[in-house]
Amino acid sequence: MSTAKRVRTAILISGRGSNMVALIEAAKAADFPAEIVLVAANLPDAGGLERAAAAGIATASVDHRPFGKDREAFERALDAELQAHQIELVVLAGFMRVLTPWFVTRWQGRLINIHPSLLPDFRGTHTHARALEAGVAEHGCTVHFVVPELDAGPTILQAKVPVLPGDDEASLSARVLEQEHRIYPQALALVASGAVRLEDGTALGA
Repeated sequence: MSTAKRVRTAILISGRGSNMVALIEAAKAADFPAEIVLVAANLPDAGGLERAAAAGIATASVDHRPFGKDREAFERALDAELQAHQIELVVLAGFMRVLTPWFVTRWQGRLINIHPSLLPDFRGTHTHARALEAGVAEHGCTVHFVVPELDAGPTILQAKVPVLPGDDEASLSARVLEQEHRIYPQALALVASGAVRLEDGTALGA
């Protein structure tokens, strides 16, 4: 059993948290370099909060709605929650808020996200529909460091899937999600262990 200190990690969610579950399962291994100590959501009724609590992990909800259009004020409240739990690394797993430069800069190199496309292709939303519309032969997912520009951070890991004849949005999404659940824990382990790190806008070791 490893005696190395595990990195205190928070997962931010907005919904059911399927990637969150994959990360929690992976982190149960004694030699996994990250410890999931908090799951926080911007919606109090996010389904993933119950799943995290059932796994014995502390949860928090910081509802963004009372903050109106003041995104930074919401993020300061969220950041206070992260500080209270002594968080060292933040993982976005279906967190449906665009983060401000203030938050991204504060957590630079310690903030990662998974995106359902092979970045830099199909940044933003509706990636599966757009991939089908574009007629690409391959689609997939990307784990990347978060930078102020949306979906533009350096890649940590990618996984590809073929786009099959007869695919629709649901079938393609399911195939990509399976790969998300596989590579996100791997990417978290790489960052938590220091094997991959953000330096001068590049993911060194990736």
